[in-house]
Amino acid sequence: MKSFVFGRIKSLKFALYGMFLLIKTEDAIITQSLISLLLIASGFYVGLSKLDWIVQLFCMAFVLAIESLNTAIEKLCDFIHPDYHHKIGFIKDIAAGAVSFAVVISIVILYLTYSSYL
Repeated sequence: MKSFVFGRIKSLKFALYGMFLLIKTEDAIITQSLISLLLIASGFYVGLSKLDWIVQLFCMAFVLAIESLNTAIEKLCDFIHPDYHHKIGFIKDIAAGAVSFAVVISIVILYLTYSSYL
């Protein structure tokens, strides 16, 4: 049991370090984090309900998570094949497309959420 707990703590340290690296090095994550801060401020300003806070926080986490996976895929592709290759470009484009899906659906959800407050 003790090794299980220490293993989870070690995993948490790696995860937090990964979050730190993303925020420190990736412009897209920094941008999404700033947008998230603006959304949090907007939520307080309009007085979101508990359910609307849950929806908003989920949208923010969803976009940040997909953006993080996109970054990991891009870094892995660059490591595997540093030179340009059309198949690597295809993989990167698909990963970027996933981010676009997440952003668009989150914008629609947040528009529907905020429209009742305006």
